[in-house]
Amino acid sequence: MHASDSTKTGTRLDPGLCTTPRSAVAKTQYGKVRGYIAGDVYTFKGVPYGEDTSGENRWLPAKPPKPWQDEYPALVYGANCPQTLHNFKSAEMSFLYDWDDGYMSEDMLRLNIWTPALTGNRPVMVYFHGGGFSFGSAYELPSHDGAQMARNHDVVQVSVNHRLNVLGFLDISEIGGSAYDLSVNVGMTDLVASLRWIQENIANFGGDPNKVMIYGQSGGGSKVTCLLGMPSATGMIRTAAVQSGGGGNSPSAEQSRELSRQMMKELGLGANDLGALQKMDWSRLFAAGNAAIAKINPPLRGSAGPGSVPGAAPRVGWGPTVDGRTVTLRSFFDAAPEISKNIPMMIGSVSEEGMQFRLQPTESEWLDTLTRSYGSEKATALIAAMKKAHPEKSIRTLSYGVQGVSARNNVQRMVKLKHGQAAAPVYQYWFTWQSPMLDGQCGAWHTAELAFCFDNTRRCEQGTGNTPEAQALAKKMSTAWANFARTGNPSQPGLAWTASDPNRCQTMVFDNRCRMVDDPDGEVRKILLS
Repeated sequence: MHASDSTKTGTRLDPGLCTTPRSAVAKTQYGKVRGYIAGDVYTFKGVPYGEDTSGENRWLPAKPPKPWQDEYPALVYGANCPQTLHNFKSAEMSFLYDWDDGYMSEDMLRLNIWTPALTGNRPVMVYFHGGGFSFGSAYELPSHDGAQMARNHDVVQVSVNHRLNVLGFLDISEIGGSAYDLSVNVGMTDLVASLRWIQENIANFGGDPNKVMIYGQSGGGSKVTCLLGMPSATGMIRTAAVQSGGGGNSPSAEQSRELSRQMMKELGLGANDLGALQKMDWSRLFAAGNAAIAKINPPLRGSAGPGSVPGAAPRVGWGPTVDGRTVTLRSFFDAAPEISKNIPMMIGSVSEEGMQFRLQPTESEWLDTLTRSYGSEKATALIAAMKKAHPEKSIRTLSYGVQGVSARNNVQRMVKLKHGQAAAPVYQYWFTWQSPMLDGQCGAWHTAELAFCFDNTRRCEQGTGNTPEAQALAKKMSTAWANFARTGNPSQPGLAWTASDPNRCQTMVFDNRCRMVDDPDGEVRKILLS
C-alpha cells in the first residue's frame, strides 16, 4: 500500500482535472510514449532513457533503450535504484518531509516530463535528486512534482532516476577487465545519458535543447558540480544551480580500486569473480561495500558535510571518483572547471541545514556539543554571535543553524572559484524562511526551499502550511528559477538579483521580505573559518 501511494499520478489534484486524451502522445527516437493531462499540463512519467542495468549490464555504461512498437504507457513513475529506505522512526521529520519511497528495481533508468504543450521552444529544467549518491529518487519528495513549474512558468520540467551506491560507483575494472573501465562512475554517466536523451528528444515535448538548466539539492547539487567538470556533458548544459551541496572531495582511482579489493574480501570471493557479482542480491553487495568503507576510512573528526575545506584527505565511499576518464577533477573543490566557465551558475543553501527534530538542546548542552567540535573559545563565540544575529530565534532553532552557516562557507568557496574565472556570472542565495509548522522551531531545514523553487507549497503543505506568506515567496522563488533557466539571469520585476563576488558576497535572501544583502550572518560565518 505504501509503494502504491508513492506512485500515484494525480495526488492532490482537484476533481476532474486528469484526462487521458489521444493528444497526450509524444514521439521519441525509440517509440511513442503516452502520458496524460492534469490541469492542462502534459505529464509523462517513467520514460526509459536506458536499458535495464541488472545482471550482465551491471556496472556497464547505460545502453540505449530497445525500440518499442506500441505506445509506451508513460503514466506512472518508474522504479528507484535499490537503496536503504527511510525508517520513519521520527514522526515529526516524516510529517515535514512527507517522503515517498516508491518501489525498487535495477531497471530504473527513467525520467519524468511535465510540459504545457508538445510544441514550442521552452526552457528545460532538469532536476537531479538528493540523497548523497547513495539513496533518494526523482519522486522521493512531493516538492519534486514539476506540474506547477510547467503550468505557471511555461517551462518543460524534467526529473531523473539513475544508479546509486554500490550499483553506480563501484570500480570493477580489475575484476572484469577493460569493458568496465568506466564502472566506478556509471552513476554519473547515467546522468550524462539522460542529458543526451533530452538533447535528442525534448523538442517533441515542447522544449528547447539549447536551453537546458540542470539543478539539484544536497547530493543533487554535488551531481551538478561534478557534471560541470565532465567532458562528456560538454555542450548539453546552458545554466546550472547548486542547492545545499556541491564541490565534493572525490577519492582517487587507486582509493576506489582498494575499496573494491576490500569488498571482494568481505564477500569471500575470488579476485576476478565477476559472475558472482552480477548475480548477487543488491543488499549483500551494499553491506559488504559499507563494511569495506568502514575499514578503509579513518574516523571522522569535527564537523562533517559541505563545510569541508581543500586540503582534507578524500574519503572512499559511494560517489564519483577522479578516474581521469569520465571525471577528471574535483570540480568546485580544487578548481572551477574550464569547460564550464561560460555557464552561469546559481549557488545557495538554507539557514537551518542541521535540523533534526529529536535534537532539543539547552544552551549548556549546545555549548558542550560545539566545544567538542570547535573548542571552548570558538564555541562560546559562535553562540554569542548567533544569538546577536537572531535574537528572535530559540536556542533550539539556533543550534540547527551552525551547519547552515558552515554550508554558507562552502557556498562562498564555490562562488570564489566561479568568480575567479572572470567569465559567466555566479548568483548566490540564502533561504531563511521559517516554517510555522510544529511550533515554528524547525526553521528552514535541509530541502525546505524545494517546495518554493518548485512552486509547490500546496503539495508540501505539511512543511509549509501553504500560508499566504508561503505562496507569495514560492511565486518569487519559482519565477527566479524559471527566469534563470530562460535567460541566465534570475532577476524579476521588483526583485533585482546582483551577481556575487568573493569580496562583498552579494546574496539574495529569500524570506517574507526578499532582499539583497552583502554577506548575511558574515560574522558567524567567519568565526567558523577562524
